[in-house]
Amino acid sequence: MATRPLPDRVAALAALDDPIRKAVFDLVARSETPVGRDAAAEALGVSRRVAAMHLDRLAEQGLLEYEFRRPAGRGGPGAGRPAKLYRRADDEVAVSVPERHYDVVGELLAAAVSESIATGAAVQDVLGRTAYEAGRATGERAAGLDAALTEAGYEPETDESGAVALRNCPFHRLARQYTELVCGVNLELLRGVTAGTAASVRAVLDPQPGRCCVRLVSAPA
Repeated sequence: MATRPLPDRVAALAALDDPIRKAVFDLVARSETPVGRDAAAEALGVSRRVAAMHLDRLAEQGLLEYEFRRPAGRGGPGAGRPAKLYRRADDEVAVSVPERHYDVVGELLAAAVSESIATGAAVQDVLGRTAYEAGRATGERAAGLDAALTEAGYEPETDESGAVALRNCPFHRLARQYTELVCGVNLELLRGVTAGTAASVRAVLDPQPGRCCVRLVSAPA
């Protein structure tokens, strides 16, 4: 479930709003080989300084990756400094409002089906365990329950009794189409999150209009 925080993803996409920077990104993305600053400047008709500024900004936002390499045939003393070469990053950047994480469900289903094929275990049993383990790992990485839920896009809201309503479902469209399956995954995922954060709440199914199907209620002492 680990994803880049929403502000970071928004900032990355906002970096492409500049037309020159978008052209730089498109140039690198289409190239079959890493692109250097001089090549980018020449291709786009801008100065080397401008090309370097935009390439580095795209790298800072995680849209490009870079390496240092000397041109072929040049080496040893007097060869000069290695050139900084850029290529498109492998990771994708996606933003949705409200926040959705359909990739999480996809990864859990793929992992469960793969294990089921390999072992012969029932897919539903494997899926529940896989979702719980993924949620627990997320909770253990987070700085508390609220941080884990917020990062995952649930928009938690705690009432006076200590129960936590989740104002957003990160799997909304899938949950409407495949309610029993997706809500079951969501329940196990959040059970894992609460276990990973050692929070004194437990996840229960409690579908409400405009809310996630799971609610976190105070755990018995």
